[in-house]
Amino acid sequence: MKESTWVGLDVHAQSITAAILEGDREQPEVIKLSGDLMKVRRLFRRLSQRAPVRACYEASGAGFVLHRVLAAEGYHCEVIAPSLIPRRPGDHRKTDRLDAMNLARLYRSGHLTPVHVPSLEQEALRRLLRLRYTYQCGCTATKHRISGMLRSHGHVFAEGKTLWTKTHRRWLTRLREQLHGPLHTALAAELEHLEYLETQRTTFDFEIDRYAQAPPYRHHVDALCCLRGVKTLTAMILLAEIGDARRFRSPRALMAYFGLVPSERSSGDRDRRGPITKAGNGHVRRVLVEAAWNNRHRSGADLILKRRRQGQPPDVVAIALKAQHRLYKKFWRLDYRKHRHVAITAVARELCGFVWAVLNATPQTEQAAAMQ
Repeated sequence: MKESTWVGLDVHAQSITAAILEGDREQPEVIKLSGDLMKVRRLFRRLSQRAPVRACYEASGAGFVLHRVLAAEGYHCEVIAPSLIPRRPGDHRKTDRLDAMNLARLYRSGHLTPVHVPSLEQEALRRLLRLRYTYQCGCTATKHRISGMLRSHGHVFAEGKTLWTKTHRRWLTRLREQLHGPLHTALAAELEHLEYLETQRTTFDFEIDRYAQAPPYRHHVDALCCLRGVKTLTAMILLAEIGDARRFRSPRALMAYFGLVPSERSSGDRDRRGPITKAGNGHVRRVLVEAAWNNRHRSGADLILKRRRQGQPPDVVAIALKAQHRLYKKFWRLDYRKHRHVAITAVARELCGFVWAVLNATPQTEQAAAMQ
């Protein structure tokens, strides 16, 4: 059997630098190509005539386009996690050529960690969900600007205690009609911008609900909604970011993937654990923490949860009931002796384990069909 040819690729929009290691060679051959993927195909066809080709490149803004193109041609290509690439402390040089050579050498020695490559549909769903969050942040920032602008000019809402209710919005409409000059223009522009953002967010919510009711996702969304604090939006974010839950061997592996496990600096007889690592997917970590806040309430009879659990598999309902009681007790046990945010983070970490259990309670045939 011929020895493999190892290729490290440094990918940019306008150029691709390839470092080629054939057999036991120590010094790779470096070739610089344009961003045309057809030229990359030609290079791999030429290399594959001599030996099997194994290639890799760093995950970046280039996405997974090159990986999918090479995989469609039948070539082995992996996308590498940039944060897990070994780096020497004294090396302060960084060029496309050096990066490609370093990738080729480390990939041949087995010191690189590949990332999970999502399907096209899964990646598109991620974009939609993250765009929805961007618009949500825009709505929040616009509301804060409006409140600060009016407060600095002495206009304080006194008809209620809560802002952005129907009463508060009617007050803003009346105030907009009463004001004149630059303040009127500024307030009108901000209110129109807020209306646009909220309209777009509503459109995104409608589309997300429509995808959630489709056969590939409906079964998993209904199962995840059995957990307290998890609704359609949260369930869709979990499914889009996790993909196939069976690729995680245990709940702890999923917790580490989302950066919810504590950091550790132990030496000798001293065990020292710090805050969570936050290494991994921040989108899911955010929604898990938000969902964890709902588990601080007493785990009694809940009509809405009972309706969600109707018709679900008994295993899924049993997991949800166990989570409902266990997370409530865990929060108040930790809240008594630690900061509330620490308690919520611990609840979010354990909730992540129950999410893994719910997804793995699905029959493998159905789960594989849903992730295709």
